Amino acid sequence: MTTDDRRTDGGAEASGEEFEEYADLGATTENAMEIAETSMDRVRGLVPDETLADRIRQKSVHATGDPEFQHLVRFTGETADEPVVAGARAVLEERPIVTDITMVKAGITGRGHDCRVEKAIGNGGELARRTGMTRTAASVLNLDRRGVYDDAIAAVGNAPTAALALADCIEDGTRPAVVVATPVGFVKAAESRRRLRAVAERHGVPAITNVGRRGGSGLAAGLTNELVHVASDVRDGEVDLP
Repeated sequence: MTTDDRRTDGGAEASGEEFEEYADLGATTENAMEIAETSMDRVRGLVPDETLADRIRQKSVHATGDPEFQHLVRFTGETADEPVVAGARAVLEERPIVTDITMVKAGITGRGHDCRVEKAIGNGGELARRTGMTRTAASVLNLDRRGVYDDAIAAVGNAPTAALALADCIEDGTRPAVVVATPVGFVKAAESRRRLRAVAERHGVPAITNVGRRGGSGLAAGLTNELVHVASDVRDGEVDLP
């Protein structure tokens, strides 16, 4: 199904089923758009608005409701803009978006792109049972064996073990187009992001992560959606990629 297939024609009233499918994919009504724009205007008053990386910082503040979160975002690449550019290009090239769990997948917008969106969880049950590793880590490894992560947008929002598994895959030669990793928690979360940043830096994989214990599925989805929004602005001639 394409983006256009999900729209209603000529202002025709959408069916209940269509509205339910579409309701969680962002603001669509006049009132909702007004709220969204007002919210982002307030965020732009708190966060610089000069670079593509600033747009990610703004989205991190918008997703967490915390102005200080802008200082926790980290970018892997020669410049802070590099992973944003890589992500936008991947969207324009309709590369797949691969999330760690269902919650992140549910948060990915259905508008502005024709990328296939899939989740890792559910693809590694047998490996998890045999080895005792977490299901998310096993699922990442299984998808990687099928080549799913190469040239994809890899988004990890919940499971530190998924981030660690993805780091192992990159060390073994996998090359995502960009990584967005914000796993949350008190056990291995900060460490997993630190390792992923180091591995991504060493192997030239653009990445967007954060420091500290905070993060989560909503943040990962929001940052990934901002890559889609940048791509949409490129398509509309409002942004030029270097």
